Amino acid sequence: MRYAASAATALTQYLQRGDTLPLAQLRRLGLIYSSYRLIISLFFMLMVYASIGDDESSLLPSLLQQTALGFYVIISLILLGLFYVVTKEPRQQLIFGLALDIVILSLLLYTNGAPDLQLTMLYMVVVAASFMLLNGSQALIITLLAIIFVIYQQFFYAIANSMSLSNLGDALLMSASFLTVGFLSWSISQRLVQVEKLAAQHSDEVQRLNTINHEVIKQMVNGVIVIDQKRIVLANLAAHQLLNIASRFEQQFSQRHPQLFEGCLSVAPGQSRLFIYELPKADNASIVGKLRVQLIPLKDSSQLIILEDLRREQASAQQLKLASLGQLTASIAHEIRNPLATISQASELLMEDVVENEGKENVSFDTSQSVSSNHELYKMIFTQTKRVNRIIEDILKLSRQQTAAQQSIALAEWIPEFIDSYFKEHDVFISIQDAPVIQFDTNQLEQVLINLINNGLRYSSYSHPHAYVKIEIYYINNEMVLDVLDDGAGVNANNVGQLFNPFFTTDTSGTGLGLYLSQAFCEANQARLIYVPEHEKTCFRLIAPAIDKQMMRK
Repeated sequence: MRYAASAATALTQYLQRGDTLPLAQLRRLGLIYSSYRLIISLFFMLMVYASIGDDESSLLPSLLQQTALGFYVIISLILLGLFYVVTKEPRQQLIFGLALDIVILSLLLYTNGAPDLQLTMLYMVVVAASFMLLNGSQALIITLLAIIFVIYQQFFYAIANSMSLSNLGDALLMSASFLTVGFLSWSISQRLVQVEKLAAQHSDEVQRLNTINHEVIKQMVNGVIVIDQKRIVLANLAAHQLLNIASRFEQQFSQRHPQLFEGCLSVAPGQSRLFIYELPKADNASIVGKLRVQLIPLKDSSQLIILEDLRREQASAQQLKLASLGQLTASIAHEIRNPLATISQASELLMEDVVENEGKENVSFDTSQSVSSNHELYKMIFTQTKRVNRIIEDILKLSRQQTAAQQSIALAEWIPEFIDSYFKEHDVFISIQDAPVIQFDTNQLEQVLINLINNGLRYSSYSHPHAYVKIEIYYINNEMVLDVLDDGAGVNANNVGQLFNPFFTTDTSGTGLGLYLSQAFCEANQARLIYVPEHEKTCFRLIAPAIDKQMMRK
């Protein structure tokens, strides 16, 4: 007993460092053990009834066994039912059930008179289960309870019958085996707990990486589609927008883009492919005209399809063009503006001198005509120098905005403020059907709209005494459309193809750079500026990708 007590104390201190199973796994194992207890109790009950007919002299022990086992069956059934009813921590009912198992087995051992192999194995099952289902100290209490019952029941049996050193030695050996089995069971359970924790950590890490991957794919600018055996496994938001599919992507993809779908399926397994796909004519209202499609085979025989919007290349090319033109204009600006300023100032001084000479009384008639003619020539020089200066200022705008500093612009709020700042004294009407949000450089958008509205007011005044411009903003195919409308004479059909060429103008006072600069600024922001000849009014249309509202809330 002294050895068992010291060993139990050392084992208690060691077990305090142990971990327990998670609640879900604990309930699952507890349910299995409760089912095992019910089966064992029923088996014992059947064995008791079978032993009554074989040996009628054992009536009293059999009656005691029947009473205990009947109670054991009822409690086992109740404990099993509690696992289906109670969803909280099951350790209390597990402790009660394991203690009950020890009591019943000790009672059976007492009636048997001496330890036997069958009861020893059942004891060890209870001890092993306690170390797996309970924490270290609780399991040790159950083990010590089993040791106490096994040893002391031998003393009670010796008092009632006769003392047997052999039986007492077997009981002590059984008690030592309980501690050994308990320690081994605890070691195994700790390994299971560590494996469970490691598996849970790996599962959480995989789930976290999966979430990150989905978010990265969702936020990608390029469209991403994964096809596995003619079935769409994945399609990100960019793929929906580029292909203009709002919902039911798998069905709409094969119906609206059959050539692209069949082209992807026609690639042999393990082969890659790169081609340009032109969107159907039904989607010509969209700013996207062509897509670069890249097919990449995956290891599981599926295909990864990457859709790249060619607007990005066009925008990069436009940025390079703006940068080159900006460097050129910056280098020649000072060389041109300095002598131009001198010419302008000289012509202005000459005109003032002519005015002074005309005011003199002794000037002859012929001289007066010559002076008047010179004044007209000086005025022409001054006017043309001012025009050249405006051309230089328009070109220099390219060098000041080489890179588009895009930011989110809520047009429903920004447009009224813009009109109030620049066109407060003019009739500019606004019609906004929704609350679109776009990515655009605010300075460049201001320059585009100022140029379009000024053109509309000017050409409208040529046709009507009351000039006005109307701005309409709405959605088409997940894109923002801004129409600048006026009641002018419109653009001649022969001039439509040259509208956005540099230095082309039908107005003698214009520079021919306004529309060219406006289109360049739009392309630098992945947008497009077009003229719509079929509209009933003179219509210049700006089309830009609209930002998803859910992404804006994030």
